[in-house]
Amino acid sequence: MKLTRASKNGRPLLGAHMSIAGGLPRAVERGLRVDCTALQIFTKSSNQWKARELGEEEMAAFRAAVEESPIGFVVAHDSYLINLASPDEELWEKSVKAFILEIRRCADLGVPVLVLHPGAHKNTGEGAGLKRISRALNRAHSETSDCPVTTALETHAGQGTTLGHRFEHLRDILAGLNNPQRAAVCFDTCHVFAAGYPIHTDEGWNETLEAFDERVGLDRLACVHVNDSKKGLGCRVDRHAGLGQGEMGLLPFWHLVNDPRTRDLPMVLETPKGEDLAEDVVNLGILRSLAGGDRP
Repeated sequence: MKLTRASKNGRPLLGAHMSIAGGLPRAVERGLRVDCTALQIFTKSSNQWKARELGEEEMAAFRAAVEESPIGFVVAHDSYLINLASPDEELWEKSVKAFILEIRRCADLGVPVLVLHPGAHKNTGEGAGLKRISRALNRAHSETSDCPVTTALETHAGQGTTLGHRFEHLRDILAGLNNPQRAAVCFDTCHVFAAGYPIHTDEGWNETLEAFDERVGLDRLACVHVNDSKKGLGCRVDRHAGLGQGEMGLLPFWHLVNDPRTRDLPMVLETPKGEDLAEDVVNLGILRSLAGGDRP
């Protein structure tokens, strides 16, 4: 089964990241509890290299659960341990192999997009790190040519030596790909703001989207991570907050769901929440109320 980003029943593709604890189909169940029409998952533990094998029954149950649900788009996020920019050959090799495995798991699950953090250059310089990311993606794409999965580089906040906090980084990675049609970008609102792009103002929102379009291309956007920021503009610190509970205010989220350039993109929350998922209900309610609503 091939999942698409097509809306079911004409509803916007809005959702959240959901835990896969108890098996992958449980993530769909959790998404339905908060009325998700889009969903993000990990295909394995995000903090372990080891990945348990997925059985045919579990994969089939996940695909069926999505097919029978109102969820029109599913995206996966790769492991936090993977660093495709690593200057350490052993870690780089381990990261590439782990990333290839995640692409294959996505293909088996019918998940069309895999989001990745670009990586950290570990004081070897941005240029060297960016080239290693392109090299890693070229190998991963070559070894998974049979997998209908798009790899989406996530915009990053810029902590430490991490890459992806400037749109030029994404441009240069994409320019180094042999098969660029296999790659896209995931726009994280918290990360972009923390990186210094002033999306919390009308002028800043437009300037940021224009800069992104010029350097990367808005047609490259596969999905959006919808998060407020606990820290201020340009802090380069990755700390997510509930919508309107951080430093960004509600204006960028109003733009997000009303601007013709972004409003039809799949959007998923990665905001803090408890086991009852009450915060997801609140934040999705905010997004839905902003769509077509008055400017905050």
